[in-house]
Amino acid sequence: MGNEYNEATDGLVKLFRKANHDLDIVHHRLQTEFQQQYPENANPMKLVSRIKKIQEEISILKGQCHELLAAKQDLIDKAQTVLVENRNLVQRMQSSVGIPFTSEDDDAFTNFKQVIDEWTDQIRSKTGNEPQDSDSGDLNKLLFSAIVQSN
Repeated sequence: MGNEYNEATDGLVKLFRKANHDLDIVHHRLQTEFQQQYPENANPMKLVSRIKKIQEEISILKGQCHELLAAKQDLIDKAQTVLVENRNLVQRMQSSVGIPFTSEDDDAFTNFKQVIDEWTDQIRSKTGNEPQDSDSGDLNKLLFSAIVQSN
């Protein structure tokens, strides 16, 4: 019985080897025919290969965009926290020495918020989305979709 099993297995292995060899021949013939029939940049086999590679790279780029947007948001949040703390500290120091508070129009935090708001409006105008009551996470999604769709 053990002998029959090995013969059956050997036959199956030979069949798979022959099928693999036949597929290699078909692949080579198609590649040769496509190279003769199409210019280099229009070879369907190469185009399919390039499309698959681009799809893989888009997946990687999407992940990197998410990381970049998360880092951007983290930077904005940290900058905002530092500016608020610094503004409060300056106001306490001004109060302790009797200097009147600086106008909010001149303070760095207000300028920072204005820059972020202008940036947000610019992103929305490029993507065609109307301003809504949304948080910065939604803006990140909007920016990400604009990046991915424009490429």
